[in-house]
Amino acid sequence: MIYYFLKVVISAVLIVTISEISKRSSFFGALVASIPLISVMAILWIYIDTKDIEKISSLSTGIFWMVLPSLALFISLPVLLKQGLNFYLSLGVSIAITIVCYWLMISILNYYGIKL
Repeated sequence: MIYYFLKVVISAVLIVTISEISKRSSFFGALVASIPLISVMAILWIYIDTKDIEKISSLSTGIFWMVLPSLALFISLPVLLKQGLNFYLSLGVSIAITIVCYWLMISILNYYGIKL
């Protein structure tokens, strides 16, 4: 139980830290947020929990393929905001665009026989 509590606390501290850094400097906030800390933590937790290298390899490959469509959020959000759309509407539309991009990526990967 303490182990799970520690995992939650470490994860939450990272999110709050990135948020606080971003308040002071969007560049440094973006830099820290762009480091795949969550992915690295997930890989670390899986290794500690299972020692299963195949699971880690599979997760790493899946993360690679899913990072590509996730970039749609970071392209569409600033474009919509610069167009004067409300923040929440821009965020919602950007998330919807990203979901469509995920669906397209998964469809394309399935078409070529790549299973995640």
